This record gives sequence, structure tokens and C-alpha cells, in this order.
Amino acid sequence: MILEIITPDKNVFKGEVSVVTLPGKNGEFQILKDHAPLVSTLAKGNLTYDQGSKSETLLVDGGVIEVSDNKVLVLAEAVLDAEA
Repeated sequence: MILEIITPDKNVFKGEVSVVTLPGKNGEFQILKDHAPLVSTLAKGNLTYDQGSKSETLLVDGGVIEVSDNKVLVLAEAVLDAEA
């Protein structure tokens, strides 16, 4: 599936991923290939995505996510350095 992360300032990431883990307002949740359509708000927290055997983590400062047709669009308020 395709993950695209955008902030008001820039396009942060766009690429093929196998799983995305997000900080939801009511707790962490995951998106896998063929996920049902979804629109949700995000809390401040770690967004993690896997590309093959590589995993990347970004700290997002809230935002909105839309999932449709194997595309995950993250409209983040801001992307900060990842938490340790």
C-alpha cells in the first residue's frame, strides 16, 4: 500500500509500505493492506511504518488520516524528531 505523509510546510514521505502504526485519539492502531476505508483523527505520538525489513518512526503532532483503496494519507499538524 502507499503511505503519504504531508504537513502544512512540506511533503514528508511517500512510498510503498507493508504496515503503518498510528497514534489515534483513543489509542494506537495499525493499518494493513486492504484495510477498510477510514477517516480518523490523530493524537501526538509515534507514527511507525515498515518498508520490507526496515522500520521508520516519526513523531507527529496530531492530524488526520484517510485510508482508501490501499492508500494511507496522513495530514499531520507537524512532524517532529522521533521519540526515543
